[in-house]
Amino acid sequence: MDAMIVLKKTTRNNLYTYALVIVAYLIVQLLISGGNISSSLQGQLVPICAYVILAISLNLTVGILGELSLGHAGFMSIGAFAGVVACISLEQIIPITILRLIVSLIVGALFAGVAGFLIGIPVLRLKGDYLAIVTLAFGEIIKNIINILYVGLDKAGLHISFLSDSNALNLGEGGRVIIDGPLGITGIPKLSTFTIGFVLILITLFIVLNLVDSRSGRAIMALRDNRIAAESVGIHITKYKLMAFVTSAALAGAAGTLFAMNYSTIIASKFGFNTSILILVFVVLGGLGNIRGSIIAATLLTILPELLREFNSYRMLLYAIVLILIMLATNNDAFKSHLGALKARLLPAKLRKEKGGAENG
Repeated sequence: MDAMIVLKKTTRNNLYTYALVIVAYLIVQLLISGGNISSSLQGQLVPICAYVILAISLNLTVGILGELSLGHAGFMSIGAFAGVVACISLEQIIPITILRLIVSLIVGALFAGVAGFLIGIPVLRLKGDYLAIVTLAFGEIIKNIINILYVGLDKAGLHISFLSDSNALNLGEGGRVIIDGPLGITGIPKLSTFTIGFVLILITLFIVLNLVDSRSGRAIMALRDNRIAAESVGIHITKYKLMAFVTSAALAGAAGTLFAMNYSTIIASKFGFNTSILILVFVVLGGLGNIRGSIIAATLLTILPELLREFNSYRMLLYAIVLILIMLATNNDAFKSHLGALKARLLPAKLRKEKGGAENG
């Protein structure tokens, strides 16, 4: 009976999360159709979707698994560059843009997932500050590798070089340089849309929430709470750590592809240390292990600088003050207790009674 009650409560919470995303999407679409959203804010919609996916995926590593990773932008960059290369290469083979975008998202996720697997095997043997430092180094290494990477396309296929310039690719007639070292990629087909981002958020939620609620998810959280106790009852540490880490990396790769294909040009420096910290801020502000909180935090903190643009000189100062106030509020026990009391008052009496009965049961 207890198991049934817990299952229903978990399912209800998951449905609330899906409903939050769907309602937000419908409201934004209504505002766009009514001309109530500025063009600059509309341009932020796809990046918001990408950051929401990144926040959810990083929360899987930091909040659910309990390991601090500072290299999430590295997986994002792998997905971005791999996805764009795939999209440009398949332009003649797959002329349907939506289908080509889907294939590119899958390619970006696969490349980032493979990178997560290869990095995770040695890195996840570490913990605490050591893990954070190594993942930080990984992000910087990826950025520097892309800065010396040259990729071209001609009739013979893809050409790859790590030499000093794109001339080393030896492209044939009609060939095109796709990745031009530190200059990145130019002329990217802008295929990403808000609707695609919305669908990708739902897919990300489905993957993460179902993983968390599964037997594997319980094993992952057991590792977070007490590694020694989890190992003593037969939980395979490396297997479940890798499962969470690779899933997180693959989702970050898909978000990277979505993000990159919203712009005509991308460079490796866009996916540096500051981006990893920004994603971590989304997770911390939203609450470790709180998926719904990550969605709200990523959305608000991406929109906030744009809303404060009219204050220009004081924009970043106001942004920092708001950020500090939010962190103080979300980490204050008194604030949380007042919020809980307010929530209890707002809940219908019947729902409070059902909730109380479920907790007593």
